[in-house]
Amino acid sequence: MRSLLMQSPIAIATAWIGVYLLIILSPLLTLLLYPASPGRGFWLEFSVSLGFIGLAMMVLQFALTARIRTIEAAYGIDIILQFHRYTSIVAFILILVHPTILFVTDPDTLQLLNFLEAPWRARAAVVATLALMLLIVTAVWRQRLNIPYEPWRLWHGIFAATAVGLGLAHAFGVANYLSLFWKRGLWLLFGLVALWLLVFVRLVKPWQMSQHPYLVERVVPERGNVWTLVLRPRGHPGLAFQSGQFAWLTLAISPFRMREHPFSIASSGDNLDCLEFGIKAVGDFTNSIKDVEPGTVAFLDGPYGVFTIERYWDAAGFVLIAGGIGITPIMSMLRTAADRKDDRPFLLIYASRSWDDITYREDLDRLKDKLDLTLVHVLREAPDDWSGETGYVDQALLERYIPTHRGSRHYFICAIPKMMDQVERALHTLHVPVTHVHMEHYNLV
Repeated sequence: MRSLLMQSPIAIATAWIGVYLLIILSPLLTLLLYPASPGRGFWLEFSVSLGFIGLAMMVLQFALTARIRTIEAAYGIDIILQFHRYTSIVAFILILVHPTILFVTDPDTLQLLNFLEAPWRARAAVVATLALMLLIVTAVWRQRLNIPYEPWRLWHGIFAATAVGLGLAHAFGVANYLSLFWKRGLWLLFGLVALWLLVFVRLVKPWQMSQHPYLVERVVPERGNVWTLVLRPRGHPGLAFQSGQFAWLTLAISPFRMREHPFSIASSGDNLDCLEFGIKAVGDFTNSIKDVEPGTVAFLDGPYGVFTIERYWDAAGFVLIAGGIGITPIMSMLRTAADRKDDRPFLLIYASRSWDDITYREDLDRLKDKLDLTLVHVLREAPDDWSGETGYVDQALLERYIPTHRGSRHYFICAIPKMMDQVERALHTLHVPVTHVHMEHYNLV
């Protein structure tokens, strides 16, 4: 039974990959069962195949961004969003190659680019491709173009819906490969699924959030320019979560406005009366947290994330490695473990800029009395009388502290990308099993 429980996350993740491949290849399978008219040539058929695959991949982007819990629980939302970004680019390339092959093999088809005189199905394809191009450009270079997140997210959805909707219209308009009713039914089903997911994200989910409001109880200043936002559920039992998970926060506005931000939960998973979020002031929204008044209405979408020790109940202990605000989900793990009187050993290696910047410093000291917790602070700017670790969390430092039997622990890392990459490489060099290393990227947008 224990072996089955440990293997089930991998089996579920593998099964979802199989489902994904089956869906994007299903249009080709239908073509093989009932091929189109003969004599159309290899390159034409190859071009059409790429277009069908690209369009199917674009439809599935709606599922990847809908935060479907059964899918998210298999991978973690950070991995799903990375997969969403890369597969969007792949789909764009496939869709762009589709007409390019036609233009090269049959130059007469270039007249389809004459927008005023081309048939409507060709105009639909042109607009869909332009929408997809704008989607990719604004997503990849959003920060370089200085596009604010909230308007970008709105236009991202508009571009996606336009690209998929007109792409489906183009496929139905050409009709050579959708002559049979059940083939049209397959693509109609794809379109309805995409439409439902759009409605679900924009209407159903916000409505569900509106039925479970929270009120801001207080805002507590912490070290390191961090603020703890304390929420209390209003008229419902609260959000049940696993320690280390996060939620999307909507503050002081309707959830239908779609202005939400992801934050890790810092409080114990056994205390649902109040939820605490550790928020570092680094941007327009986070800088305003300190000014939030008690009684402000908030809404949550969550919990999400697989960055939790609760998935590894039979582990001998844990090595937790944090940098800066990356301590937030780890605080939730430690507080929950303390409430549950967990007797396993915990090693926390926490990198901070200075002694005064150590967020939750006093709370961590108090947790040492409740847990078998070894606390190692690493300071980049240490005072003259500091006798602890300095500099960065590198391979030499890790080798001094992690257990000799590397596979006896699970390792959880949450920090800026540069530190996580460095720690991941060091752990690999120190022969820590890759299956025992877990990382949380807290910059999802």
